[in-house]
Amino acid sequence: PQLPHGHMPLPSFWKVVEDALQQSGAQLRAFCQAFETVTPSPGAQPLTPAEERKLLSLVSKHGPDKLYQVTSNTSGSKDLDLTLLRGQIVALLQSADTKGNTSRWLVDAGGPRGFVPAAKLRPY
Repeated sequence: PQLPHGHMPLPSFWKVVEDALQQSGAQLRAFCQAFETVTPSPGAQPLTPAEERKLLSLVSKHGPDKLYQVTSNTSGSKDLDLTLLRGQIVALLQSADTKGNTSRWLVDAGGPRGFVPAAKLRPY
């Protein structure tokens, strides 16, 4: 079987091949750009294996409906306050502190337990 461009002089044939490759390259670049805009931002990055194990242990201890995600970094200022990073998963133990203050919640951070501002937690 003869190639469709078999009758062309060689320089013209290579020009056709080159144009086809350039067109494919442009399509590939467009696809890559589209893919990058669709993929989730680093904020939604997958959990590391260690975080995943911690998450599973929190679920088994407290149940999935008790899980909350920290919405911004917290730095513990008082005794028993936890310092947590944005994105960390914690389990709610009590929606008030020892004095009944409902703006500070007692949470299990997969080991350490302590208080976190309720405003910095959202259901996971």
